[in-house]
Amino acid sequence: MNNGIKAFVSWSGGKDSSFALHQAISKGFQISYLLNMVTEDGKRSRSHGYSSELIRLQSEAINIPLLQQGCSWETYEKEFKRAVLKLKEKGIKAGVFGDIDLQEHRDWIERVCREEKIKAYLPLWSKNQKELLKEFILAGFEAIIVATKAEILGKEWLGKKIDRNFIKELEKKKISPCGESGEYHTFVVNGPVFKRRIKILESKKIFRDNHWFLSPLKYELD
Repeated sequence: MNNGIKAFVSWSGGKDSSFALHQAISKGFQISYLLNMVTEDGKRSRSHGYSSELIRLQSEAINIPLLQQGCSWETYEKEFKRAVLKLKEKGIKAGVFGDIDLQEHRDWIERVCREEKIKAYLPLWSKNQKELLKEFILAGFEAIIVATKAEILGKEWLGKKIDRNFIKELEKKKISPCGESGEYHTFVVNGPVFKRRIKILESKKIFRDNHWFLSPLKYELD
């Protein structure tokens, strides 16, 4: 157990960062912040292209403060480190990450955390992806698909719930269960770490940069 070590979660808004948050709490970390890297204009999440406003709504629903740090892909590491320094000033000692099997990502995380003198914790690392999805569902999380690679999954996949039927459909497609090659991205609307549920009332489907995106237009907290 980690005896209340103050930590942040590297936050994308999707299933992996949400489940990593859940796992870290169960292991005794005190999660004090969510860290979300956004575009230079602050309008979208840098990693998955979500609306920054939706990420802020998640923070409110979970009741954990959010730090959003603007960057380009070229300045990502510099700005990530800048954000970590801000968090260290608030007593943060560790970072929690939802990575599963991309070694170059793990190498980057461990190097950056080592250079900034904080602990890196990757609770989902090397786990069986199909089993992780099942655990995610059994834990009570609710997530929907909000982005797909157009050449792999069409716009009809947008809005699908992450459930057992979804797992079966993925098996037919022979796709990495957790979408580790960017085949799809999710947005979590509820779960054991949430205090309130996010209701998406209206949305539209957008094609951009060879991807399909579900763009929520109206939403609220239950």
